[in-house]
Amino acid sequence: MCRRWREIPKPVIASVQGACIAGALMLAWSCDLIVASDDAFFSDPVVRMGIPGVEYFAHPWVMGPRAAKEFLFTGDRFSAQQAKEWGMVNRVVPRAELEEETLALAERIADMPSFGLALTKKAVNQCEDLMGMRAGMDSVFGLHHFAHAHNAEVSGGDSLGGQSAKSMASGARSADAAAARKGE
Repeated sequence: MCRRWREIPKPVIASVQGACIAGALMLAWSCDLIVASDDAFFSDPVVRMGIPGVEYFAHPWVMGPRAAKEFLFTGDRFSAQQAKEWGMVNRVVPRAELEEETLALAERIADMPSFGLALTKKAVNQCEDLMGMRAGMDSVFGLHHFAHAHNAEVSGGDSLGGQSAKSMASGARSADAAAARKGE
């Protein structure tokens, strides 16, 4: 689904405020540009489930390999400013100005020739793919589902490794997850 959105010929801009975690991260990353409010934060905490990242595994391409490792290894939340420093977002603006700034950017881009925009988007996407993005995503997608199957085997059918949205949001490990890890 995210790949289809990435391939839409028209430029797509994500406007992010508040939490951008896991699935929301995939939606934002499939967009061409990201404008974030200064109170936004980003996280991919699924390593807590024993899973190597969300299904749309763009981490090394959108933030670089070392930042991607820190992002994934810790599962920590990172501010919009940190995400901008890593190259993950284009702009960080005060929350009160988020909609206005995003629309102004969209209007500026809309003034460009649509055919030229479509070709430019295709060119950049092709370059990312030549840098291994599509092949990397394919291989990690397989690892992602392998990890779910592993979790289901070692923890009695629980493919999330004992985690829930609440435990992942707080960073806490559930007792079931801790017990499952002792059995590894």
